[in-house]
Amino acid sequence: MAIEVSRRDVLKGAAAAAAATTLTQLPLTGAVAAPVDATSAPPRSCTTPGGKDFPKVGGNYGNQNYSGLDGIHRGNVRRLGAAWVNRIEGGLTTGTNQSTAVAVDGVLYIESALGNVVAVDARTGQTNWKYIQTRGTLTRRGVAVGEGRVFTHGRGNWVIALDQATGAVVWEKQINGYGNMEKVAITYHDGLLHVGTHDSARAAALALSAADGSLVWNFWGTPGPGEFGNDTWAGDSWQVGGSTPWIHPALDPELGLVYWTFGNARGNNSSQDGSGREGMNLFSSSIVAMEIKTGKYRWHFQSIHHGIWDMDNEMAPVLADVRIHGRERKIVVYGSKSGMYFILDRTDGSAPLGIDEVPVPQEPRQKTWPTQPFPRQGPWTENHVVDQPLGTSVPGNPNRAVPNYVQGALYDPHWDVPVLSIPGHGGGADWSHQSFSHSTGLVYTGYGYVAAAHSLTEASNGLRPPGEYQTGGVVAVDPSTNKVRWKRRMPYSLAHGNGVLSTAGDLIYIGQPDGNLLAIDAHNGREVWRFQTGAAISSSPIMYEVDGVEYLAVYAGGTGIPYGDSAPRGDFLWAFKIGGTLPPAPAPVPPVVRRPVSGGPVEGSVVNNTVVLARTYDAATGTVGSIESTAVNAMAPTHLRVPAGTTVTFVNPADNANVHGATQFFEGLFDIRLKPGESFTYTFRRRGEYFFNDCYSPRPTGKIEVY
Repeated sequence: MAIEVSRRDVLKGAAAAAAATTLTQLPLTGAVAAPVDATSAPPRSCTTPGGKDFPKVGGNYGNQNYSGLDGIHRGNVRRLGAAWVNRIEGGLTTGTNQSTAVAVDGVLYIESALGNVVAVDARTGQTNWKYIQTRGTLTRRGVAVGEGRVFTHGRGNWVIALDQATGAVVWEKQINGYGNMEKVAITYHDGLLHVGTHDSARAAALALSAADGSLVWNFWGTPGPGEFGNDTWAGDSWQVGGSTPWIHPALDPELGLVYWTFGNARGNNSSQDGSGREGMNLFSSSIVAMEIKTGKYRWHFQSIHHGIWDMDNEMAPVLADVRIHGRERKIVVYGSKSGMYFILDRTDGSAPLGIDEVPVPQEPRQKTWPTQPFPRQGPWTENHVVDQPLGTSVPGNPNRAVPNYVQGALYDPHWDVPVLSIPGHGGGADWSHQSFSHSTGLVYTGYGYVAAAHSLTEASNGLRPPGEYQTGGVVAVDPSTNKVRWKRRMPYSLAHGNGVLSTAGDLIYIGQPDGNLLAIDAHNGREVWRFQTGAAISSSPIMYEVDGVEYLAVYAGGTGIPYGDSAPRGDFLWAFKIGGTLPPAPAPVPPVVRRPVSGGPVEGSVVNNTVVLARTYDAATGTVGSIESTAVNAMAPTHLRVPAGTTVTFVNPADNANVHGATQFFEGLFDIRLKPGESFTYTFRRRGEYFFNDCYSPRPTGKIEVY
């Protein structure tokens, strides 16, 4: 049954009684205007593959992350070696490095963790020039190049234009009033800079003049009074609605459209609390098509209605031309954290493969929306945690539930009890860069398994339970059918900037948080080559050609998501070619895959080899808290170190009011319940780390490190 939701009924939940609703034209897309009349020179197609250059983050305007170069292929990739490496910050081993390089006319341009911009000779690896950031460190994801300039950001909402040949500052412009401006890679096209804001109560997509940085137009992620979509927010909740464009857009110059994706709804305490913002909450978790020249709204599709899970699909959208049901379609591939792709016609937002509005469980206090959209072909990753028995294989199923949590599926609601679900707000494809291969016709993405527990008791955007394994994989999806072609599980989450490059050599490349850059057969997912870069890779590999020689390049610097300080950092800009002879970097200490407990290590001898349940611990004074607690750190201590053969005592203090316990996972060594005043002992005979949590509330989690 097809339904239409009128704007006046949006806040009333008029679709509450709907069963699985078939979308042929997506709800609330609005009228579609005629194509924009291009007044400039014939536009470069958004699907033109990269070749000699890799001129922007995403490769081309369609963010295909594809290179038409085929000189490095399955037959010779084993002879791929490093041609050069540039430590762009002189050996820096700290900071957040999420920038992807671009290659233009034989020069690579890259930003560092400090916010500096470095121009590097793409053939030799020598530094041509370096712009020193004057406004402090900042997180960046890539520069734009155009009109003989390189465009970057400065802390404090500055946009900076540098001379492409020298790095000298041409102009600087501060843009205030639209949210923080830092993380989103700048995109240049036809005299405009497309820039996104974030980390604010309300955010926007902006178009600035490349000539001087002046504002040309803006589009708010949360519409204001009188703007289309404002009535999807109750009262004044739009003022703190979030809806941030975290990632750069895609552009179709031939259609005259730019496609921005907006993140989750926020405000009203946190992104997990929807009680004060009744309605669909446009344009949160939406892709919006706008006119490039004016920012005028053309159509939108919302992938999550009234989100309360921080499960937004804020990926950089990928544009492709594919044949669907015998007809050539201009599509946009959209979707990330939810682990599913929404295949939309980029001319009007319709769904050529079908999308169903499916009823989901409700929580009236959260003002949840009665349905959520699902592609008819289903997701490409699991969307329900698995209750695998303790004591079975370890680590076991990658979407295995940590014990004692209420287990849920994607879009199960919550209130004051944590509900554990997957892919999680750090899982799915999150903000890794997808790739569309012209050679295979497949879309590739790195993804993560990072289950999350949502509740109004949790700060920010939810709890990633201590002790869970945070892994992932790579998946290949055919966008003409939205079906999985192949899927390969990997030892690390690949959802946080771990972009995929596909090439005409029928290979895909992706970097891991352990520093390894991998080449994978694009047809079947089989690994065919790897190289140790020396630091975690949180960027996309690129490919370019200089003097007839093809190069693969990647920036290995590292970031803290999702592995925190355990992810190795660096400042390695590498380039590879067939016959390269430079040796790999020494392998760094790999990141800790299991989510850590909240406290530092405490020697067993300091606390008499005892863990006190449901109490916090002050390591500075060595004292146990006096109040019963269900905080995440309510194991006293949370991290106990003991030699093998030590007997550890677990005790529930007599003045606690409730039964507490210790469930050891995933080995299943013990699962005990203790009344107030009772204790239990266990002797740890084998080296390793053994996590446990409380049966009363799973939030308090501890670890016994046996050495």
